[in-house]
Amino acid sequence: MATLLALFSSVLWGTADYHGGKLSKKYPAIAVLGVTQAIGLAFGIILALIGGDFSAKAFGDGGYFIPGACAGVLGYLGLICLYAGLSTGRMGVVSPISGLSALIPVSYAFFIKGDRLSLILSIGATLAILGAFLASGPEIAKDIPIKPLILALGAAGGFGTALVFMAIGSQGSALMTMVMMRATTFFVSLGILAKYRTFGGLSFKLSPILIFIGCADFLANLLLGVATTKGNLTLSMVLGALYPIFTAILAFQFLHERLHKIQYLGIVAAVAGVAIISAF
Repeated sequence: MATLLALFSSVLWGTADYHGGKLSKKYPAIAVLGVTQAIGLAFGIILALIGGDFSAKAFGDGGYFIPGACAGVLGYLGLICLYAGLSTGRMGVVSPISGLSALIPVSYAFFIKGDRLSLILSIGATLAILGAFLASGPEIAKDIPIKPLILALGAAGGFGTALVFMAIGSQGSALMTMVMMRATTFFVSLGILAKYRTFGGLSFKLSPILIFIGCADFLANLLLGVATTKGNLTLSMVLGALYPIFTAILAFQFLHERLHKIQYLGIVAAVAGVAIISAF
């Protein structure tokens, strides 16, 4: 169950990032992010009202408030870096680099939580992370400009630390942790809107894709949060970090971005890693 949830989380994340990055080529990344985060908050509140999760413990040991707020701020910074990077560099390169975010929660699980994997599962996890990284291709070394590279690494740092706080908050309530995340980013977005007084040219005709991005991103967070409570934290985070591969595939399919041989190798390695994890 945890494996499927984490993998589906990656699919949703990768698809949302593809569309978010594509929009950010035409509109300011902060505007796209602000609107989609607000939509995600509204979607989360609706789910909480239906499920009655507002009764969950907010403060103290096992509370969702502080972890959710921290995850919101850090995830927001990561998204800004990612969208800005996707808008200035090749989507099939920038997004995979951000997948290194998995190393942060994996380190947390190993050194803080004391999670240990069997040899075969360790091989599977290593293949999956290595596959996501190799999907970025040889352009890391020669063709990619320094700005999108730095932005991608910034996204990795923001996402990685946010994932740790998501896992912590999800132990109390995964849904309310994600709602708190979106509430935090909503107020940050309001502050940015008050300063610039513009939606960056976003129009009502873009509503369908904006709603999809906001809801898909929220569901991706929620599913991964639930996955961390249903199975091994390390494996859930590794599988949840495969989203760059789906972004790269969509960029290849619809934007005709050419994939190098090493990127195909990365995809194969990630699939092999997932197969090993699923089998054992």
